Amino acid sequence: MKLNELLKNLSTFQLEGEDTIEISGIHSDSRKIEKGFIFVAIKGTQSDGHDYIENAIKSGASAIICETLPEETTFGISQLHNNITYIKVKDSTETLGKLAAAWNGNPSEKLILVGVTGTNGKTTIATLLYHVFRKFGHKAGLISTVCNYINDDEIAATHTTPDPIELNNLLAKMVEAGCECAFMEVSSHAVAQKRIAGLHFKGGIFTNLTRDHLDYHKTFEIYRDAKKGFFDELSADAFALTNADDKNGMFMLQNTKAVKYTYSLLTLADFKGKILESHFDGTLMLINDKEVNTQFVGKFNAYNLLAVYGTSVLLGKNPEDVLLILSTLTSVSGRFQTIRSSQGYTAIVDYAHTPDALTNVLNAIHGVLEGNGRVITVVGCGGNRDKGKRPIMAKEAVRLSNQVILTSDNPRFEEPQDIINDMVEGLDIIERKKAICIADRREAIKTACLLVQPGDVILIAGKGHEDYQEIKGVKYHFDDKEEILKMIKN
Repeated sequence: MKLNELLKNLSTFQLEGEDTIEISGIHSDSRKIEKGFIFVAIKGTQSDGHDYIENAIKSGASAIICETLPEETTFGISQLHNNITYIKVKDSTETLGKLAAAWNGNPSEKLILVGVTGTNGKTTIATLLYHVFRKFGHKAGLISTVCNYINDDEIAATHTTPDPIELNNLLAKMVEAGCECAFMEVSSHAVAQKRIAGLHFKGGIFTNLTRDHLDYHKTFEIYRDAKKGFFDELSADAFALTNADDKNGMFMLQNTKAVKYTYSLLTLADFKGKILESHFDGTLMLINDKEVNTQFVGKFNAYNLLAVYGTSVLLGKNPEDVLLILSTLTSVSGRFQTIRSSQGYTAIVDYAHTPDALTNVLNAIHGVLEGNGRVITVVGCGGNRDKGKRPIMAKEAVRLSNQVILTSDNPRFEEPQDIINDMVEGLDIIERKKAICIADRREAIKTACLLVQPGDVILIAGKGHEDYQEIKGVKYHFDDKEEILKMIKN
C-alpha cells in the first residue's frame, strides 16, 4: 500500500519526505521492523520508541511516525536521513491504531462491532453475546480475556484487548471469514493506551466500576475516566447501554454522542430485570415482564444477562427469541463454575480478583445457601499489581466466609508470603482467627477439602479460567478446576 493511502486516516500531521513510497508493513517494535516498514515511535511507560528510530532505519524502515523529529532530540542525530520519510504527529499511540485500521482496510466498519467495558462482567457479557448471535445463525467473532473466536475457530488470547496491530489483524480475519458481528472486551488499559483508536463501534456496554488496576492508573478517578473515554468516542449512529444501578453508570454517558439506553434490577430502565428464585443450578428471572429460567447464579449474573438481552434487542433481535436462547446458555469458563461432589458439598471456581467481584460471588453463594451450610473461601492476590486491594480482599473474604484460606495467586516477581502478609494486614485480631495462611495453592485447596462438610460450599477465587501460575517470570501449569476435581475424586 502506498504511504499516502495510509495517511488518509490521519487528520493532522507534518510530512518530511515522499508520501508515494510503497509500505510493506507497520510496527512499533524496532526489533520487528523489515524492509519497507513504517516504524511508529511510541513513548511508553518503560521506554521511548524515539530512542530506537536509528535501529528501525538500520532494519529497513522507509517511514517513521514520531512526535518529535530526530533533529529535535538529544540522542546524537544532527539531521534527517534523506531517503526516509518522516511523519510528525501529535500522538503516535493514537496514530498507530488509525494506521493499523487503514492497513487492514478499516475492518471495524465492515462489522457490527460492540465493545464491553467496566470492572467486572466484561468477559461474560461479550462471550454470551457471541454465543447468542451464533445461535441466531450469524457468523460472529469474539475478542476476550479467555479466548478469541472467529466463528468456531479458537485463537489464544494474550491480552483482554490486543495491541492495535493484532486487534485490526484479528478483525480483518473476521471480515474475511464472513463475520457479520464481533463482540469485544474493552479494558481501561486499551482506552488509556489508545489501542482502540481507529475502530468504529456500533455499540458500547458499561457493566460496573469498582477498584482495579490502580497499579497502572494510580487513582480511581483516572481509572474511571479511562472507561468513560470509550463512550466519549462513540459516534451518533451507535448505542450506549449502561447499568443504571451503578453509581457511575450515567456518568459514563455524560458526553457520549451515542443513543443512550439503560438496564437495571432496581429502578425503571429500558431493560428491567428481577430475580424470582435462586439455586446453584440457576436463577429464575423476570426480564421486561417475561419469565426466563437461566443457568446462571447470582445478582451480578442477572446484570450480565440483562446487558446481553438489551444489546441483542438493540441489534434487532426479537425479545422472546433472545429469552429462549438465554435459557440455554451456560457459564463462561472460570466464571462461577459449579462442581458438585459425591460427598455432598459444592465447589465453585471463579475469576473474582477484585474486592467487589469477590463480594458479589460470596453474596451469590449466601443467597442460595440461606444459612444452610458454611462457606470456605480460598483466595490470594496477584503479585506486582495494586497492593492497596490486598487487605480489602482479605477483609471481604473473612466477612462473608466461615473459614478463609489465604494463599498464592500469580505471585509473579513477589514472594507469595509477602503478598499474604499484606492481605493479613487488613484483618483485626478476631478476624485473623478465621484465616489460615497457606502459600502453596495446591495445599490450600486440599486443606479446604479436608475442612468441608456436607452442605458446605468451597469457593476458589482469583484465577478462574487460568491454567497456570506465574512465578518469577515462568508460567507453571496450574488449574483450580483440575485441582478441585482431583481432590473430589480422591
